[in-house]
Amino acid sequence: MNKLLLALFCVFWTTFLFSQQTYEVNLSGNAYVTSFRDGATITQSGLKKWISEKSVIETFIYFHKPETISISIKGIAESESVIEISFQRKKIKIAVPSGNFEIPVGTFQIRNVGYHPIKLQGINKTGSEFTQIKSFIVRSNEKPTYVHDFSDYWGRRGPSVHFRYAMPKETVEWFYNEIIVPKENDVIGSFYMVNGFGEGYFGMQCNSETERRILFSVWSPFDTQEPKLIPDSLKIKLLRKGEGVYIGEFGNEGSGGQSFLQYNWKAGKTYKFLTQVKPDDKGNTIYTSYFFAADENRWRLIAGFLRPQTNVYYTRAHSFLENFIPEQGYLTRRVLFRNQWFRTSNGEWMEANESVFTYDETARKQARLDYQGGYNKQENAFYLQNCGFFNESTPYKSKFTRKKENKVPNIDFEQLEKL
Repeated sequence: MNKLLLALFCVFWTTFLFSQQTYEVNLSGNAYVTSFRDGATITQSGLKKWISEKSVIETFIYFHKPETISISIKGIAESESVIEISFQRKKIKIAVPSGNFEIPVGTFQIRNVGYHPIKLQGINKTGSEFTQIKSFIVRSNEKPTYVHDFSDYWGRRGPSVHFRYAMPKETVEWFYNEIIVPKENDVIGSFYMVNGFGEGYFGMQCNSETERRILFSVWSPFDTQEPKLIPDSLKIKLLRKGEGVYIGEFGNEGSGGQSFLQYNWKAGKTYKFLTQVKPDDKGNTIYTSYFFAADENRWRLIAGFLRPQTNVYYTRAHSFLENFIPEQGYLTRRVLFRNQWFRTSNGEWMEANESVFTYDETARKQARLDYQGGYNKQENAFYLQNCGFFNESTPYKSKFTRKKENKVPNIDFEQLEKL
């Protein structure tokens, strides 16, 4: 009887192994140095310059069902070393030989659907670095989700998420929006874009440990990624500039005029954004944006731009959240938008309370699944959340409604014109 059971088990296990598929998860698009970044680097060919035992490198993979998987590690080493791999609460020490290698790590039980990180940490080394890691080889019954057949750069940045606001049939000249970045969500590399329109955007960024910006940009009607190629007749022209505002150009995402104010906005505080889009009756359109600096209790002019060969009012009102630093793509960030209002060309205020959630190519191609948007009832606000490898995703074009509050913005437009 025991021999029969053993034979049946062997047949089952052999069938199981041969039913699994092999997937190569490259570190170039899926890994991050999450502790002590100075001690290791993720490159196009994987993990390199791994010199410190303080560095922790995490590779994120999404498994779609509970199952048994196996993992191997693949790379090249100039000298021998010992590293530690942590996965599913197991810590495994691996002796790495010099030269090319592919070393089995072990077999693991995936119990919960979602993202699971594989952690690397150096134990000791005989050369200047521990080793160079190209990939993890994963054998599983169902294909996991990870960045492959897709740009490593955009995959590591993570998905961008957006809200498109339902606009009235009337001609809209102004859009007003309020933003709160919740505490501990002011993550470096984040762009919390508040007032988007058909030809540009206006929002705030967390640029570094010491710098934050209020950013307002308008695209040129000339389609190019290089600002220097824009003919003078199609360049964005500056009409007004606020106190302390930098004026320049931008490229690589279309090109145009850019302005920003270095301003130390704070997480947990409400800030107000106001943008006007109005034709000048000469075949051009004027775009003007104002920022209410809550810490100073005053409206500030950011800039007024003229866009040539354009005759439009406000279109495509939207907000978005993105991470623009690939190394920060493992960190979650969240933002709230509330009390949206349109003001028509006739001076009528109309509250906006409906939105549609969308996302970018990174999410559409399912390279990443950590994207979310919805309605926060407690704050009566729409929220966006991305990056950080959380497991709950919001379906594309989900619709959300915010409760109307009838709090018409109290704005002195004549005073704004004097700024």
